[in-house]
Amino acid sequence: MANKFNAQNFETEVLNSDIPVMIDFYADWCGPCKMMGPIVEKLASEYDGKVKIGKINVDEEPDLAGKYNIMSIPSFLFIKGGTVADKTVGGMQKEDLATRLDKLL
Repeated sequence: MANKFNAQNFETEVLNSDIPVMIDFYADWCGPCKMMGPIVEKLASEYDGKVKIGKINVDEEPDLAGKYNIMSIPSFLFIKGGTVADKTVGGMQKEDLATRLDKLL
């Protein structure tokens, strides 16, 4: 199951993570975000222990979305060693996200 990141746990769970992290920036009202939800959950299971996968609701965490210049959702941020390694915007196939995750390993 995907983690839920927020301002309170962001530094510990994301920036100080000892494994790479993928963040799904989303909103409950966003149609493409809803379509990506099951894909993100499946990847969270498949990459468990290798990549930490989580979600940030942009309506609940506008400061985090702003810090990373999230202008459109869904947006996916890939963080390794506390820094942004990759970023992509929009819905995509599971295989495309998996390819990006594999590059983090």
